[in-house]
Amino acid sequence: MSSNGRGSDSLVIIPTYNEKENIANIIEAVFGLEYGFDILVIDDNSPDGTAQIVKERQQSHHGRLHLLEREGKLGLGTAYIMGFKWGLAQGYDYIIEMDADFSHNPKDLIPLREACASQGADVAIGSRYITGVNVVNWPMGRVMMSYYASAYVRLVTGMHVRDTTAGFVCYHRRVLETIDLDKIHFKGYAFQIEMKFTASKLGFKLVEVPIIFVNRVLGTSKMNTGIFGEALFGVIQLKISSWFDPKFKRKPLPR
Repeated sequence: MSSNGRGSDSLVIIPTYNEKENIANIIEAVFGLEYGFDILVIDDNSPDGTAQIVKERQQSHHGRLHLLEREGKLGLGTAYIMGFKWGLAQGYDYIIEMDADFSHNPKDLIPLREACASQGADVAIGSRYITGVNVVNWPMGRVMMSYYASAYVRLVTGMHVRDTTAGFVCYHRRVLETIDLDKIHFKGYAFQIEMKFTASKLGFKLVEVPIIFVNRVLGTSKMNTGIFGEALFGVIQLKISSWFDPKFKRKPLPR
């Protein structure tokens, strides 16, 4: 039994915008796992009715499937920050980011959680690049762009993380309680980098868990060049700010 009284100590956050083709299946896939994860869907007013599908599924998963609705597209980073705060308030010990489109295999939730729960990690990263390049059905240009962007981020920030832009991540609650979430600035790829970089600078242990990333089959990708550009230019700003910004100086909470 979890300390939050809900029966699970682990929350999976799934941000959505126009994911009607995927959302019901991803919910059932997570709930079909041997370990009992709870789910929080954060929907940005999807015009395709994604939120309504979640509401219908809530009737079959009372107390385990949660929904927060926002007024419009406010950015991936702000969705996760909202989800982190909600999960902490509800008492979850492990809070996990995951996409709705099956690019992240729900079965990999278990080793991600285990890395934090029993293997000493504070942040467990579902890594596409820790054992080579494990990406399926991406155009070669996008693979190269993603791979070398991560290499560039490692060079600038000094982080020992192969997949710095990964969006499949498990955080122990003490990490999210220590980070000043209101001072996380970026919204796209750079949000993922900023969270990992901040956790690393604060002294937390980041561990990469190998996964195979599969490009979405249904629905439309939300990736664009502006999001990628934010990451490329944002990391320099991030590195410089780490020398002066007090948010990087807080001490981690005890284990």
